[in-house]
Amino acid sequence: MNDLDQPFHPGEVEAQRRWETAELWDTARRRRLLWREIPETLHARLEGAPFFFVATSDDRGNCDCSFKGGGPGLIRLLGPRQFAFPDFAGNGAFMSLGNLLVNPSIGCLFIDFSDGSRLRINGKATILEGPEADSLFHDAPRAVVVDVEMVVPNCKAHVPKLAFAPQQP
Repeated sequence: MNDLDQPFHPGEVEAQRRWETAELWDTARRRRLLWREIPETLHARLEGAPFFFVATSDDRGNCDCSFKGGGPGLIRLLGPRQFAFPDFAGNGAFMSLGNLLVNPSIGCLFIDFSDGSRLRINGKATILEGPEADSLFHDAPRAVVVDVEMVVPNCKAHVPKLAFAPQQP
């Protein structure tokens, strides 16, 4: 599914060397756990995700992590290497979008607390506004389109099992 021959940056390589895990990341493991696209078997799960977390940073490396919610339909797959999500003003600080304006790198973390599944998707983001955003998500003033660079399924270890309580009106 991928051609990730050298997926790790120098810091990751150094950490793997220092803590003696470099030998774990042979070609077979990289192909099994580092992907260039979202496999079809995960499309419905992503499109049904009620929330996810998004990480961005500014042009100096100052990071921000935000919760994005809205229920199933929050994510729209545009293909195996691209997806979109709506943006609503929230508190109006635009920390995530402000970062994306100066640094398009984005990381998205999807967790299903009912079964412990985790999926990380990293890529480059583009912000759409007006009719372009509305064509993807009705009444959304903005949408973010993510061009996928790496997809990483994570093990279920250490993810607590949680049950969602019904929302009160």
